[in-house]
Amino acid sequence: MKQYIGDGMLLITAIVWGSGFVVTDIALEYLTASQVMAGRFALATLILTILFGYKYKKMTKSVVWKGVILGTILYIAFALQTVGLQYTTPSKNAFLTAINVVIVPIIAFLIYKRRIDRYEIIGSILAILGIGLLSLQGSMMINIGDALSLACAVAFAFDIFYTNVFVQKEDAILLTIVQFITASLISVTMVFIQGDIPTEIEKEALYSIVYLAVFSTTIAYLFQNMAHQYTTATKAAIILSTESIFGMILSVLFLHEVLTDRMVMGAVLIMVAILISEVKPVFYKKTHCKKRT
Repeated sequence: MKQYIGDGMLLITAIVWGSGFVVTDIALEYLTASQVMAGRFALATLILTILFGYKYKKMTKSVVWKGVILGTILYIAFALQTVGLQYTTPSKNAFLTAINVVIVPIIAFLIYKRRIDRYEIIGSILAILGIGLLSLQGSMMINIGDALSLACAVAFAFDIFYTNVFVQKEDAILLTIVQFITASLISVTMVFIQGDIPTEIEKEALYSIVYLAVFSTTIAYLFQNMAHQYTTATKAAIILSTESIFGMILSVLFLHEVLTDRMVMGAVLIMVAILISEVKPVFYKKTHCKKRT
């Protein structure tokens, strides 16, 4: 039962993150990448402190250093993604970011020698093909925005992997709090270094920051970090890859991107990838057990 709760939380996270590509694109019309990140992380840290400040008394050195690692990785990932979004389209940015689906099991194999399950390989390949059909509608040329998005995918893969490792022994909420404190401190410092302190903020930009902080950061990362206690890093990455589907839908609705047959085929492939990683292994085990009995 906990596994399904965890998977459900990851799906909600994917939906919210899908909307985040559209909202971030809107925010970047009024603010710099550093300002967007500083705003979302600082506000998210404040929200978590208000909600879960009572947990600070349970803070340990182990939680702090692990949270700092996650926060640093998170900042790097979002910095690459947000800056990349200034030079490429939201749908293409979503696709290239979602390549972390393939990278996660590779990291697990290289660092911990974890065997790569054949269903994870099949699911990851299908998911990446689906995201490709879903998002790559224009030129396949790699520009600076695409390169930054690819680098961001590697960073997010490390974030997913190490979150999955750390939450097995640490409190997920405390880890998230330290993670956000770290990311917000780095973001705010970068704003000061770059001299980008805003004197006034347009209401559209303010609404975008609030949405990103409350939903795409606070709620999404709480759900993701808690869900990692009940699933594997690779399965989490595959479920989270559905953010491209929701990003596509919302881009069509709000950014007026054209819905094509390729996009529909891509969405179907991603759903098949999830079914293979979630259902087929269970079906295989049941069938195999029956044959043996």
